[in-house]
Amino acid sequence: MSDKPEKHRNPILWIPSVYFAMGIPFVSLALASVIMLSDLGVDEAKITFWTSLLLLPYSLKPIWSPILELYRTKKEFVVVTQLLSGICFSLIAFCLPLPYYFSFAIALMAIIGFSGATHDIATDGIYLTTLSKRVQAKYIGWQGAFFNLAKVMANGGLVWLSGKLIRYFQATNPEKATIYAWMIIMAILGVMLIFLSVYHFFTLPKGASTSDVPKSFAQSMKSFIEVFKEFFTKKHIIIYICFIVCYRLTEGFALKMVPLFLKIPRDMGGLGLGNEYIGLVYGTFGTLAFILGSILGGYYIAHFGLKKVLFSLVCIFNIPFVIYLLFAYFQPENLLLVGTGLVGEYFCYGFGFVGLTLFMMQQVATGTHAMAHYAFASGIMNLGFMLPGMVSGWLYQQVGFQWFFTIALLLSVPVFVLAKKVPFGVSDKAD
Repeated sequence: MSDKPEKHRNPILWIPSVYFAMGIPFVSLALASVIMLSDLGVDEAKITFWTSLLLLPYSLKPIWSPILELYRTKKEFVVVTQLLSGICFSLIAFCLPLPYYFSFAIALMAIIGFSGATHDIATDGIYLTTLSKRVQAKYIGWQGAFFNLAKVMANGGLVWLSGKLIRYFQATNPEKATIYAWMIIMAILGVMLIFLSVYHFFTLPKGASTSDVPKSFAQSMKSFIEVFKEFFTKKHIIIYICFIVCYRLTEGFALKMVPLFLKIPRDMGGLGLGNEYIGLVYGTFGTLAFILGSILGGYYIAHFGLKKVLFSLVCIFNIPFVIYLLFAYFQPENLLLVGTGLVGEYFCYGFGFVGLTLFMMQQVATGTHAMAHYAFASGIMNLGFMLPGMVSGWLYQQVGFQWFFTIALLLSVPVFVLAKKVPFGVSDKAD
């Protein structure tokens, strides 16, 4: 009797909202927190180091994913992690006026990181075990669209709102204006996730258990070790790992510094833009351009085949860093030119990124344990993105933005070489 509601529950009631909820913690930790800490006067090296390190759980999530199969239901993990993340965002709001707000905020963001990564595992588990393959294919576009909508909201709308709030509070309390503005932003994120946790308590399916789920922790870890060994003994796996890491090396190195580059005053080498402009153009229009680029990139690959276009995708993916280098050297003041460059950068980023995603699916995550091996590949990819970001702020402080983006571009050389050399063990021809 209890299975009937699960079978007939319309996916449109929960897929958009749960993937929107998935995007909020990740985007807030990876991007919006950079702008918040910059507004609060935190040193650039500290910002890039800690906000990069906060993403570590997203790289390590395959390690504890087997444990989630053993206890309670996937729905319960989703609801609890949304609630926990919401409470932590709310506590960050209360911590910002305190003398040691940075330590408290980073500790709470670390909890959000682990909570968000666990939420990802459980959400994908519900999607894969509740829906048929036909329904999965039907709603795959909704996943990406609402995850990126969270990006528009957190890195676009809320950053724009922070600028408005800072200007509003400056009229009455200029010393506390930034703190009050970001307290409201963090509270909004917290309330939003708490509301979504309540909504999903009533609408989310439990998530079916697969027939081969281990029955004990020991069996679960034994299965995990077997899957782990199988992944690292795949043919060409070393060059595949090198390619995955190098694909995003320049992005990981530069992306943390981009919001700071846009904000830092022109006499210090930045572009001196306000939060309102950054939120509107970089966070909103840029994200929409990313979505459009991703869709068109998918059609491009489908038409010509991944092997044939892989090198061109690498070229397109690295165009944004040429744009930032030119901005660093010429520091254009024309806002239309800057906005066009930022939107074009995000379009190229989305267009090129699909190449790496499809490569991991078609060449790396093949065989019996495709889902687990894709999780491993994603974890390695995120680690390759996270580690260079940790040192990017320190390097900027040593050399300035012009040399920083020059070095970032030089780091892209290995992926161009690998794109020509990487073998395709599985045909990319359509079935």
